[in-house]
This record gives sequence, structure tokens and C-alpha cells, in this order.
Amino acid sequence: MLTRKQKHILLKFFSMFSVVRGYNILIVVLAQYLASIYILAHDKTLREVVLDINLLMLVLASAATIAGGYIINNFYDSEKDLINRPQKSMLDKLVSQNTKLSFYFVLNFLAVIMASAVSFKAVLFFSVYIFAIWFYSHKLKKTPIIGNITSAILTITPFFAIFMYYKNFEHVIFVHAAFLFLIVSMRELVKDLENIKGDLALNYKTIPIVYGEKASKIMLTILSVLTLVPAYLLINTYPVGKMVYFFYLSAVLLVVFLVLLFKSNTKTQYLILHNILKFIIVSGVFSILLIDVNLLLNKLVIL
Repeated sequence: MLTRKQKHILLKFFSMFSVVRGYNILIVVLAQYLASIYILAHDKTLREVVLDINLLMLVLASAATIAGGYIINNFYDSEKDLINRPQKSMLDKLVSQNTKLSFYFVLNFLAVIMASAVSFKAVLFFSVYIFAIWFYSHKLKKTPIIGNITSAILTITPFFAIFMYYKNFEHVIFVHAAFLFLIVSMRELVKDLENIKGDLALNYKTIPIVYGEKASKIMLTILSVLTLVPAYLLINTYPVGKMVYFFYLSAVLLVVFLVLLFKSNTKTQYLILHNILKFIIVSGVFSILLIDVNLLLNKLVIL
């Protein structure tokens, strides 16, 4: 049996895990390693990639920066979350704002220290990334369109750290990045529709509030169609192996998304749309394994 003090500590741990979205960070870490093994450093052995200390430092620096970003975002959105996510907000409040801010500075400091183990360019990269996240949370988040674009860019930025490290400029990488950017952009806009009540109450100038729900749905339709372009290229132009099945599934899910989109007008319905896009993103991470099964087998033999 746990004592009252132990239960309190455990609850605070889960509260902090909720604030930093630990599950999202784990997915990003996994995605960075899979992208390194199968896409960015496909010419290296599994041992070279997995045991690369510099790569580990970049991944950990990314994780620390993202965690810090979630903390500062939670800090600025605390009032809005009380309206949009009351249950999560109550859990998050188990950790004081001062403690959260202390963690924020510690995580960012650790990110810079870990980046310094790689290179001065890495330090500059993460310093700019940290500032950009703060500036987005403090200013840009309340700005329609610019805020959405910035959020989508910040979401995929950790992959650019790995991309710059390996200096792999193959066209297929940019097409993958375009697909991810468009899906993330759609998710950000759906989140705005989902959180319209809290945004309206606190005078956030999001796309649905400034331009209306109908205009937001038209934008989502355009983004969905644009997303099919990189999906088509990855299916028909580039050798992505059995990952083509993921892009076929994504195309089907996007059609389902559009059908549901124009019938949606409640928070619950928008949450379903959000989860469809989240499923595409998460399944996309694991589907990287399907790019070339023989590649993994060969690397395991070498290992």
C-alpha cells in the first residue's frame, strides 16, 4: 500500500507528465530514430545510428526543448484550458506554476548543454528553437494563420535537427516533410475549431473566430487536397516500399475526414476529426518500418 505522501508524489509525477505531454515526446523520439535509420541515414548500419552519441544528444535536446515548450504553452493557456479541458487542467494544477517554470528553465538549459556536445551550430539551432517556441506561445499563438503556420513549423522542427546533422538532401525527404507539415497544419486548425469556446472567451484571434467556421472548413478541404499531392508522389515516384499502404490508408482517412468535417459543429465531433489526424501522424511514425523490411534485416545481421 502506498502512503499518502507517496500517492501525492505519484500524482504530481502524472501531473507533470500530462503537462509535458510525455506520450507525444516518446513518439517524437521514436520518429527521429526511425527516420534516421530508414530515411536520413539509410546508408549507415544500425549500430552506427543507434550508438551515435551525437544523434542521441540531438534527440535528447529535442525532447527537452519540446517538453519545455509544452510547459510554457501550458503556462500561457492555463485559463483557456480550464474552459476547453477542465479535467486535464485540474490534473495539471497539481504542480504549481512556479515549479513548472523552474522545470522550463532547467529543461531548456539541459537542451543547450546537450546540443553543445554536438557542435556550436547545434547550440544556435536549439537556442533559436527555444526562443521561437516562447515567442509563439507568448505572441503568435493568438494570431490567425501566422500562429497556425508557426505551430506546424515548430512541430516538425526537431526533424530538421537530424536532417541537418546527416546533411541528406534527397528529394524524398522534402516530400515526406511536406506531407507531415500539411497533416500537422490540418490538426492545428481542427484544434482551433475544437477549442473555439475557450478561445472566444479569452479573446484569442484564431481562424474560426476571425473568419468563421465555414471558412475554416474550406481551408481544411484545401489542405486535405494538397496533402494528397505528396502522398501521390510517395506512392508513385519514390521507393517507399510497403509504406505505400500507409499513404493509401491516409488518403481514405482524409476522404472520411472531409465527409465528417462538413457535418461537424460540436466539440465532440471536432475531437473525432482531431483523432483521425492524430492517428495518421502516429501510424505514419510506425509505418516507417515498412519502407524496406530487408533493410532492417540486413542491419540486424550486421549488428
